[in-house]
Amino acid sequence: MAEVSVGLFTVGVFQDVAWAAKGIDALKRAGFPPESMTILAKDAPDAAALIEKALGAKGDRLDVAAVGGVVARGPLLEPLQGTARDLGTMRRVGFQAHDARIFEALAGRGGVLVAIRGEPRAADALAILHSYGGGNAAIGAWIGRI
Repeated sequence: MAEVSVGLFTVGVFQDVAWAAKGIDALKRAGFPPESMTILAKDAPDAAALIEKALGAKGDRLDVAAVGGVVARGPLLEPLQGTARDLGTMRRVGFQAHDARIFEALAGRGGVLVAIRGEPRAADALAILHSYGGGNAAIGAWIGRI
């Protein structure tokens, strides 16, 4: 598979859909456009409704290794394409392998992963994710270093 330049992401995992909705609303109020956001959660009606409301379109149903069936939409899905569809591919967007395992575990337990693409305001996105309960929020800053 060819390497794809997908940009820098800031990622956090919320404990559930209600917390994720609050964080996403705060990101939007801060000027982050919906097309810069990715939402990924275990496939459930409330997660699908969150994606449609927040991003304006239905999510795709995917199988992600170590998480199972998910519903997701956004630019972070690009590096998840291919045969090794798992959050371990987060290394392509600047995260280390242990970060990916944490994201997998939290999403697998029912958490809602929210990612924002955009380097210029990564610190702003990180602060908002932390402020609204985005667990293990981090900026994928390891591009070119791993």
